[in-house]
Amino acid sequence: MFEELILLALTVICLAFLILYRAYQELRKDYKELLSKKQSLSVKYGKMSEQFIPLLAIYPHDQQNFRFLGSPIDGVQFNDDGVVFIEFKAAGAKLSPMQKHIKELVNEKKVTFEEIRLPEAD
Repeated sequence: MFEELILLALTVICLAFLILYRAYQELRKDYKELLSKKQSLSVKYGKMSEQFIPLLAIYPHDQQNFRFLGSPIDGVQFNDDGVVFIEFKAAGAKLSPMQKHIKELVNEKKVTFEEIRLPEAD
């Protein structure tokens, strides 16, 4: 009788463990999905908000002379005394490797201007 109770208790414990483990797996899966959705929303929010930054009072240049590119940098500001490549970042966001490379090229003055003319029609 005592052995049957122990066997029954072990069976109940094993079943409870299996139920809890499956619940844990489901929660973990749901957590990963939520984390992925949060990341996706953050990226979408960033892409959307960067288009409006030149319209805000914090923008230090003449907004009429800003041209949005989107990628690999957000835009170019044309001032009377120079041209500024601009990348908007929020909070702890960092420059991508490509953006770092562009920044290095600008800092090293490896920026040129090209005029490309279309041939005249015959």
